[in-house]
Amino acid sequence: MKLEEIFTIQNIIIYLICINIFTFFMMWLDKKKAKKGKWRIPENTLLLLVLLGGGIGGIAGMYTFRHKTQKAKFVIGFPAILICEILLIVMQLF
Repeated sequence: MKLEEIFTIQNIIIYLICINIFTFFMMWLDKKKAKKGKWRIPENTLLLLVLLGGGIGGIAGMYTFRHKTQKAKFVIGFPAILICEILLIVMQLF
């Protein structure tokens, strides 16, 4: 199978939907664990998920669950990563 057959627009869209749903879920899960005082998902894991394309899910989860909204690393970092990724995509198109 060729790379062109794997990296189709349809597959990329499916990937982005899945990574964003997963990131949203991880934000919910971390908030739930925080409330119960249990073991937490490392912050670097949440940032990595956003770097892997889960920016929309991360931002949505952050504000939906009011989680990590007091930390600049997330409030600034999540949107900054998302904007950089969008700019990279736009630059590739033109």
